[in-house]
Amino acid sequence: MFKSETSLRVRYAETDRMGYVYYGNYAGYYEVGRVEALRSLGMSYREMEDSGIMLPVLNYSIKYYKPSFYDDLLTIQTTIPELPTTRIKFLYKMYNTENVLLNEGETTLVFVNIKTGKPCHAPADFIEKMTPFFTSK
Repeated sequence: MFKSETSLRVRYAETDRMGYVYYGNYAGYYEVGRVEALRSLGMSYREMEDSGIMLPVLNYSIKYYKPSFYDDLLTIQTTIPELPTTRIKFLYKMYNTENVLLNEGETTLVFVNIKTGKPCHAPADFIEKMTPFFTSK
């Protein structure tokens, strides 16, 4: 299993009239967690796209427990629970500075060949970087 953490501060424009973070913004927050998790592995979306692979979202779900507010510093914990194949699953937990769990979510993305538009296997160099997190010691 691979885990990564990144922080993000809530901007005023991301809140609604009640002062809460608008629910639709959490998908973007999870994307930040996902992109930074891959970056910490030495991979980036840009590199994958430049190599002919895109990663569209197949599924997205979230369960809310507590709201986030303007200027909150959020910690996004991103986990890849299983070695990717043609799909990659990300699990998320978001906390505030008091370490209160605010929400949990999940996304599943598909590796797609840009030229054909069809699903394909995860790139070999990506699997090579991921494998050590899934091998028994």
